[in-house]
Amino acid sequence: MVENSELRKAGLKVTLPRVKILQMLDSTDQRHMSAEDVYKALMESGDDVGLATVYRVLTQFEAAGLVVRHNFDGGHAVFELADSGHHDHMVCVDSGEVIEFFDAEIERRQKEIVKEHGFELVDHNLVLYVRKKT
Repeated sequence: MVENSELRKAGLKVTLPRVKILQMLDSTDQRHMSAEDVYKALMESGDDVGLATVYRVLTQFEAAGLVVRHNFDGGHAVFELADSGHHDHMVCVDSGEVIEFFDAEIERRQKEIVKEHGFELVDHNLVLYVRKKT
């Protein structure tokens, strides 16, 4: 559970919109949410937070390291809490669904390939674009 202390640690004042948005991101089953998704979920739960505020707060959270923004091809930005370890993503090109996965063999091979080319891996982001088999 994300707490108000996370906001303070990130150097942000504890305000009602920030608390509501952080709680929404922490409590939803949907790990990857656009600003519009967050806004709609807040409206459905009776919280009066404007869309512009949601955008502003998510940008502040990103700058503070509380969330990670992903800009997947063909879609808008989605955000996820920065509370989990490294993972990669699959994005369904038909539905836009985002699936997280981790594969130790893929991670190992990426490091080997980088080393073979004389580099050191600093960071990476693997996104597979997929479609359900019919």
